[in-house]
Amino acid sequence: MARANYYVPEVARHLVKVLYFEGKRRKMPMTRLVDEILTDALKATPGWEIAESELSASKDKDRQEADY
Repeated sequence: MARANYYVPEVARHLVKVLYFEGKRRKMPMTRLVDEILTDALKATPGWEIAESELSASKDKDRQEADY
């Protein structure tokens, strides 16, 4: 099965270091730390709402196609 192509932003080296040390301090993986930080910062934004509605529409379309 082919993998979907997603945009992968480049993160400044300094920020990666900050995330690494902060993750170590909190005893959590960097990926989970980034997820937590971004969720907290973006959850109440219009971009979050748009992404949620697009994901919901995509899931509905996948369900409809699976029914056939």
